[in-house]
Amino acid sequence: MITVAQALDHLFALAPRMPQEDAPLVRAAGRTLARDVAARRDQPPFDASAMDGYAVRSEDVAQGARLTVIGEAAAGHRFAGAVGRGEAVRIFTGAPMPEGSDRVVIQEDVTRADARITLSAPEDAAPHVRAAGGDFRAGAAMSAPRRLRPEDIALLAAMNVARVPVARKPRVAIIATGDELVMPGEDPGPDQIIASNSFGLKALLDQHGAEARLLPIARDTVPALETAFDLARDADLVLTIGGASVGDHDLVGSVAESLGMERSFYKIAMRPGKPLMAGRMNDAMMIGLPGNPVSAMVCGYVFVLPVLRAMLGFAPEAAPRQSAPLAADIPANGAREHYMRATFDPDDALRAETRQDSALLAVLASADALLVRPPGDGPRKAGDMVDYLAL
Repeated sequence: MITVAQALDHLFALAPRMPQEDAPLVRAAGRTLARDVAARRDQPPFDASAMDGYAVRSEDVAQGARLTVIGEAAAGHRFAGAVGRGEAVRIFTGAPMPEGSDRVVIQEDVTRADARITLSAPEDAAPHVRAAGGDFRAGAAMSAPRRLRPEDIALLAAMNVARVPVARKPRVAIIATGDELVMPGEDPGPDQIIASNSFGLKALLDQHGAEARLLPIARDTVPALETAFDLARDADLVLTIGGASVGDHDLVGSVAESLGMERSFYKIAMRPGKPLMAGRMNDAMMIGLPGNPVSAMVCGYVFVLPVLRAMLGFAPEAAPRQSAPLAADIPANGAREHYMRATFDPDDALRAETRQDSALLAVLASADALLVRPPGDGPRKAGDMVDYLAL
């Protein structure tokens, strides 16, 4: 068996880098920026009023001062002339500042009679002007790689970027294997269960930027597995679930090797998830996940998501860990790295679930985190700081 860190190194070496493609801005949310993008203009592109009021010259601002209104400026409609001594322009938020003016007196501080205004309040120190380029300048870059959030999309629009260079979504084929499996909604036989791992993994992968598809369940026969692998020919990553152990019905590894898979490793010193396999299969990367549902999902967080990020152009790094105090004592860990399902109590302390069986999906669904126990970690007391992966 190899360690989790060693397995990740092997996986990153196998992970293909996705090519770049252009996406229209309206469809770029959630995609990964593939290269730096530069702003095509200043924002704001001109000095703009930050308030409704009157654009004036600073030297004219004093309580009781009387000024003549010579025009109006609104957003999208600048005043064409210039503001001289003793003059003002009615201005609205977002409008370009007229030539000659350098501040805005807010309308609440003005009394108006026809074309004359009187500044009725003490001088306001704020100019209420948004300077040209105050947000960003032309040429300012949004750096890649970057998962594009709604805020990023708004920024790209302001930068006048209509098409965005993004990494192509990794195509992931998910193959659940086993005679015992039926699809949700079907009527299982007395010895069958509902396929769940594949649905959870697809949701996880789609959420993090992949284009995952579920292939038909592959039965525990060589022809069925060969057909499944044939359906996955165009995938960048093939995920198999189950059938990767050493039982008489665990055929995934042998069938994959007969079809050209070059195995990189098999078995990891971790709980849950020991029977994990990986390799290269023709032009695709293959990861064989364990069949127990919690094991498959834990491996999804620990291995598949970091691989997916590497495929999208991010640095090849393990899933980020955080630290929290323990809510209660826990006994010593064994020889394998353990990813324990855990929840946060009201004081943000982490409490390990009492049931850690790798088949208990209800426990996983109620968990907030995977509490990470290093191999051979001794007993821990309440209040001790421990590492965890957020779910």
